[in-house]
Amino acid sequence: MNIVVLVKQVPEIALIKVDTAANRVELPQGPGVVNPFDEFAVEEGLRLKERTDGKCVVMSVGTERTESALRDCLALGVDEAYLLCDEQFNDSDQQALAKILAAGLKKLGAFDVVLAGKQAVDSDAAQVPGAVAANLDVPQALFVKKVEAIGDGKAVVYRTTEDGYDVVELTLPAVISVVKEINEPRLPSLKGKMAAKKKTIVRWSAADLGLDGSGIGVNSTTKTVKVAPPQSRPKGELVEGESPDDIADKLFEKLRNNQII
Repeated sequence: MNIVVLVKQVPEIALIKVDTAANRVELPQGPGVVNPFDEFAVEEGLRLKERTDGKCVVMSVGTERTESALRDCLALGVDEAYLLCDEQFNDSDQQALAKILAAGLKKLGAFDVVLAGKQAVDSDAAQVPGAVAANLDVPQALFVKKVEAIGDGKAVVYRTTEDGYDVVELTLPAVISVVKEINEPRLPSLKGKMAAKKKTIVRWSAADLGLDGSGIGVNSTTKTVKVAPPQSRPKGELVEGESPDDIADKLFEKLRNNQII
C-alpha cells in the first residue's frame, strides 16, 4: 500500500505577533515545527505501512526551512520526503495550497491513501484536506478518529461528529484527515535521526508540477483585508460563600439575573 502524508511546517504559536499598524502577522524567524495535528497523521501513516507492508512518504509545500520538518518525519521511519518549493507558492491561501499539493500527488503517481491532520494550528482553516480530495476527484473522510479496516480497494473509518461518530466506507484512493484521538505519536530514535540527516529530500518547483502561477501564490482567490489580535477575555469573577450550597445559590442568582438560565 502506498501512503502519502501531507504535512505543514508551522511557527511556534506563542512567538507569533500581530502588527496592526502594518496589517500583517509577524512570524518568528526560527525553523518552526511540524503541525501538531499532522504528527498524528504521520503516526497513522506509519502504522498503516506496518499493517500492510507498504510505503509511507511525506509531502509539504514550503521553503528551504521546511526541510527540517520533513527530516523530523524521516527520523520517525517515513520512507521518502517531497518538498514543493517555489517563489510562486509564497502567499498561497488554503485553496491554492490544495491545488499545489494535488499537482504534487499527481506527479508522484499511484497512491492508495492520503493522510493529513484535521487542520493547521496557524490558520485553523481545516480546508486543505477536503480541497485536495476535490482537486483529485477522489473520496474523502474528514476528522477521522479510527481507521478500522483498509485493503482490497476500500477503507472503513470512524468519522467524528457533534453527536458521536459515523462509520464510513471509502473507495480507495481517498483522502483522510485525522484528529488527535486516533493514536499516540511515537518518538524518533537516535538511529532514525542520524539516518534522516543523510536522506535526500526531493524538491519540485512550479514548472516541475506543470503550474503556471494562476490561482496560486499572489494570485490566490482570497485576500487578507484586516489583521488583528484576538480580543482579551473579560476578567472573571470569583463567587464566594460560607458553604458550597451558599456558593451554588449565589452563582444561580447571578446566572438568572444575567438571563443566562
